Amino acid sequence: MTSPLYTASVPVLLQMLRALSDVLKKAEEHAAQKNIDPNALLQARLFPDMFPLLRQVQIAADFSKGITSRLAGAEVPSWPDTETSFADLQALIAKALAHVESFQPEQFDASESREIVLRPGTPKEKKLGASAYLLHYGLPQFFFHVTTAYAILRHNGVEIGKRDYMGAY
Repeated sequence: MTSPLYTASVPVLLQMLRALSDVLKKAEEHAAQKNIDPNALLQARLFPDMFPLLRQVQIAADFSKGITSRLAGAEVPSWPDTETSFADLQALIAKALAHVESFQPEQFDASESREIVLRPGTPKEKKLGASAYLLHYGLPQFFFHVTTAYAILRHNGVEIGKRDYMGAY
């Protein structure tokens, strides 16, 4: 039997990362068609105190690799956040997809009993059971950043809708 934590994480992350990639393709096409500097979209924010699109995508990718790595008991890889273009973001999403796809269901078999430690050794250290980590922290964080990326693009006139956000399932 496949671990419920695998089922609740890997397929969901893959679906949403693919959808995010498709939304970014539409944004790049929109910028080209409307003669908009792509950087205007990449640096767009919903509000001045929020991260721009570029950072929203980076954080979504970070959560996808962190969630799968932690639940599988693997080391979370460190990726520099050096992306500056739509092509860079597509490469980042491709790397995140490959990372998430690299995990097999059996790697999650012991995940139910794992304790996930966030920010170890700092005053903000937090310990969570694997289920609580996935359902109450990891996935909500991932969805927040994917949703915010979608909202930034929609707010800036990119013609995307719910089907684009959801992707293929």
